[in-house]
Amino acid sequence: MFTEVEQGQLIEKLQIFKIHGRDKRGRKVLRIIGKFFPARILSVEVVNKYLAEKIFPELEKRPFSVVYVHTDVEKSENFPGVSALRSFYDAIPVKVRENLEAVYFLHPGLQARLFLATFGRFIFSGGLYGKLRYVNRVDYLWDHVRRNEIEMPEFVYDHDEDLEYRPMMDYGLESDHARVYDGAPAMDSPVTMYSMRCIS
Repeated sequence: MFTEVEQGQLIEKLQIFKIHGRDKRGRKVLRIIGKFFPARILSVEVVNKYLAEKIFPELEKRPFSVVYVHTDVEKSENFPGVSALRSFYDAIPVKVRENLEAVYFLHPGLQARLFLATFGRFIFSGGLYGKLRYVNRVDYLWDHVRRNEIEMPEFVYDHDEDLEYRPMMDYGLESDHARVYDGAPAMDSPVTMYSMRCIS
C-alpha cells in the first residue's frame, strides 16, 4: 500500500496533471493523461490535495481549457469510478470552475461517450458538461490548441495511426486490438517508476 506521500510523488512523477501550453485563444491548458492515472493506487483525498496545492492556484486568475487524453484508458486500471469523479469535481474551487471555458476530450471511444451521456450531467453540474468537446484525432486537436506548445505521449500518435487504418474504431464498431510493448519504457519516460501493468 502506498503512503500519502508516495501517492503524491507518483502523481508528480507520472505527470498525470500538467499545466502545459496554450490553446488558440491564448488560454492556459491543463493537460490530463488518463492512461497514467493509477486508479487502484491513488486515494481521492490525495488527488484532491495534490490538485489543491499544485494545480488549482495556477488556474484561479485567468480563463483556461483542459485537454483530457483518454487514449488507451482501461476501466479496470485507469478509471477512478463515478463517486471519485464527483468528488474531484466537487473539490474544484468556484473561481477555477468559473475560469474553465472548454474541455477537449481526445479519443473518447463509444463507451466513454455513452458513460458521459448517461452520467455527465449528474457528475458535472454547473454547465461543465456543455463545455465538453469530443476530439477523435490528434490532428483535430490542433484546431483548438497550439501544436508546438503541448506534448503528447507517443502512444497517442500510435492510436491515431491505428484509427487511420481502422476508422470504425472511432465509433466503437471495431474494438481496439491488444497492444504489445517491447521491454521497459525509456528511462526518460514519466512512467518508469510505475509498473507497466497498470497502464498497458
